[in-house]
Amino acid sequence: MPWYVWCSVAAVTSCMIGVHWDISWHESIGRDSFWTPAHLAIHLCGILAGFASGYLILSTTFDRHSPLRKSSVRVWGFHGPLGAFIMAWGGLCMIISAPFDDWWHRAYGLDVKILSPPHAVLALGIFGVHSGVLVLILAYMNRAQRDLRGRYLLLFLYVGGIMLVALTAFQMELTARPMMHTVHFYRVLALTVPLVLPRIARATGYKWAATAVAGVYTVFLFLIGRILSLFPAEPKLGPVYQHVTHFVPPEFPLLLIVPALALDLMWQRTGHWGRWRQSIVSGIVFLAALAAAQWPFAWFLMSPAARNWWIGANYFAYFQRPGSIYLHYQFLPTEHGLALLQELALAVVIAAFTMWLGITGGDRMRQVRR
Repeated sequence: MPWYVWCSVAAVTSCMIGVHWDISWHESIGRDSFWTPAHLAIHLCGILAGFASGYLILSTTFDRHSPLRKSSVRVWGFHGPLGAFIMAWGGLCMIISAPFDDWWHRAYGLDVKILSPPHAVLALGIFGVHSGVLVLILAYMNRAQRDLRGRYLLLFLYVGGIMLVALTAFQMELTARPMMHTVHFYRVLALTVPLVLPRIARATGYKWAATAVAGVYTVFLFLIGRILSLFPAEPKLGPVYQHVTHFVPPEFPLLLIVPALALDLMWQRTGHWGRWRQSIVSGIVFLAALAAAQWPFAWFLMSPAARNWWIGANYFAYFQRPGSIYLHYQFLPTEHGLALLQELALAVVIAAFTMWLGITGGDRMRQVRR
């Protein structure tokens, strides 16, 4: 496989390590400098993606005998793989967000929200890079034969899992432990997860694609959580409400592998259904399987048995106030009456629609050759 494919995969991996490291840095130390290792790991993604995409576009454009010339697209007079152009746009957004983020902090101080304006620009760039890498690998996979196709499939599933990590990271504030017994929690996840699982499954035709993608998500978050908590850290900003001695890890991965497995089993038996019928049933299956797994697991996460290094329910950000329900292991109240029915109906509608988007997008991606 070409070096620029590996470079692109390294870019998205570095980005997600950096994002979770940076969130942990904010919760453990505070925003002490732009030039933290976590920030450098994030923006290394934009640099690697820009380098790989720039090489692909320029070499294909100026070398008329390039083997990629026949399998390229033309944009503004330049030639190159479609994935390279998408990556270049995403990398540019990420690089632009860096000085914007630094200026934002200098002007307004510490931000406590994941999706601040500069972070929103960064998020667009991250999703652009991830999408470009997926399209680049998919084009190679669809042109490859036998064993080589299998190797590209593994990379494609891995990058799909990393994209799921990215989407759930930017929802972190809305999917924390205290929210797991609200229907709103499941509605939030219905906005993003169904965009990835059916897209990867339909694009590859692999019968266990959704389970593999959710497996990558689970292993990645579990490992980074366990590794980060091994390293010492202490707050450098105030006010400090919690005694922090080590990096605060991300929460234990959501049990997305359960609905992913249920969807894979269902799709193997409903391939002849129309898109809308499959989307509606898939949305309901996704929500039901996720609730069946996550709702009781949330009780475990709130119990003393989860307050250890393996699960990580005993770590709190230094700015977490003593009266917080998070600190007291309490859930937000579950919706009741009309509010419950409205949230349930909205969750099903959203899940069905995002499933349709994922299925439709996956069918179109299957045809990518350039």
